[in-house]
Amino acid sequence: MIDIQNTPDTREIPLKKVGVKGLRYPVLVLDKLNGKQQTSATVNLFVNLPHDYKGTHMSRFIENFHRHHRDLGMKQFLLMLEDIRQSLSAERAFGTMEFPFFMTKKAPVSGSESIMEYTCSYEGEVSEKSHNFYVTVSVPVTTVCPCSKAISEYGAHNQRGLVTVKLQNTSLFWIEDVIELIESCASCSLYSILKRPDEKWVTEHAYDNPRFVEDVVREICLGLKNFDKCEKPFSWFSVECENYESIHNHNAYAYTSSDDL
Repeated sequence: MIDIQNTPDTREIPLKKVGVKGLRYPVLVLDKLNGKQQTSATVNLFVNLPHDYKGTHMSRFIENFHRHHRDLGMKQFLLMLEDIRQSLSAERAFGTMEFPFFMTKKAPVSGSESIMEYTCSYEGEVSEKSHNFYVTVSVPVTTVCPCSKAISEYGAHNQRGLVTVKLQNTSLFWIEDVIELIESCASCSLYSILKRPDEKWVTEHAYDNPRFVEDVVREICLGLKNFDKCEKPFSWFSVECENYESIHNHNAYAYTSSDDL
């Protein structure tokens, strides 16, 4: 059968990225407690296209991803991209994979178990001479306003926030350890199940640990600079925190990266 994609193109316009976007697929990712975790990912896969190529072979993206979808740890994700690059005779291959990551969590007093969901993603780029890989972890937290606590005769306003940490990976680390660090830098972490003694503990613990968004970002930066649960320090990271304010009709926000530290 004729293959139009292999016919030459004469417009002399190279394309930086061509491929598939929004692919939904079951995957297995690394899990510190259980070894691997079954989850579902939204995947984008691309290669560059030289000016004289009319098109790429879309089916090869899916074929290569399917071969790897049952073993997609951090290193394996880059291997999958390299297979795509070679299969399509491309100079570079790119990919992102966003997925919910689940952890069993015990309530602080009653010990009641439940499942917490965190949004994570992989982002990679490979060429013959180099590769780059990033892991992003988003963690919901509770924050209590230090200013509100200081000026109020009783109580203080609190809100849920979302912390997003992006890490350039050079060695193996566990997503669970990053989540634990992030939660420890907020006023309090969140839980799916809270009995009354747990709710009392969470309320009082958060009140005793007030945090601005600026505090949360700075504390996490210090933790990442001194992170000792992987073989090598992170070569780059960024941290952002957005608080969904409970007494304002806008959100509070802070961001920084290791470029500025």
